[in-house]
Amino acid sequence: MFIAIAGNIGTGKTTLTNMLSERFGWEAHFEAVADNPYLADFYSDMSRWAFPLQVFFLNNRFRAHQKITQGFNSAIQDRSIYEDANIFARNLYEQGQMEKRDYHNYLELYEAMAGFINPPDLMIYLKKSLPLLKTRIAMRGRDYEKNIPDEYLSNLNRYYNDWMASYDLGNKLIIESDHLDFKNNPAHFEEIAQGILSALDQKDLFLASSTPKVSISPQLRF
Repeated sequence: MFIAIAGNIGTGKTTLTNMLSERFGWEAHFEAVADNPYLADFYSDMSRWAFPLQVFFLNNRFRAHQKITQGFNSAIQDRSIYEDANIFARNLYEQGQMEKRDYHNYLELYEAMAGFINPPDLMIYLKKSLPLLKTRIAMRGRDYEKNIPDEYLSNLNRYYNDWMASYDLGNKLIIESDHLDFKNNPAHFEEIAQGILSALDQKDLFLASSTPKVSISPQLRF
């Protein structure tokens, strides 16, 4: 079984990946941030480093995806390969931060890789509004993230919404997380955990809760 958690910068993907891994015994695979040689440079000069950064992420996520699908353990991945092309590279290109030739070259590479992998059994989209994204990014205190433009984050949110609206590679679960404190509130985490199990079973589920209300329709939306 393979679950992927998608979401913008600062949504809490890594925290949720850790918690679900511990809860269910799933093998966790995380985004290469600490070992990324381009990330700090990218945030100081996006146009200069957009293409090599995206190729680095694409390469690492392709390898992680292959490892997961070729393995025998149930696994959960912090951000998927599909987000690289559909969200981040697209955003950089449409903002004028990536040249047309680089973008087309990147997409051809992505499409070639995508032909060799199977999609996750469940794609979870952890959705959060721009003000809360900014708060969370500030709280974690990474120097290279301090000057991320609001427009960059806002565009990413828009592209995520577009992508998830048309996502058809498998089951999907959209979690509206603005009022969820799954790290510190066990009840909120339990609602998410049970919702994921139901989504994997392809069942409709409604969980009544005062704050927040959590529901999953046949389209598996939180």
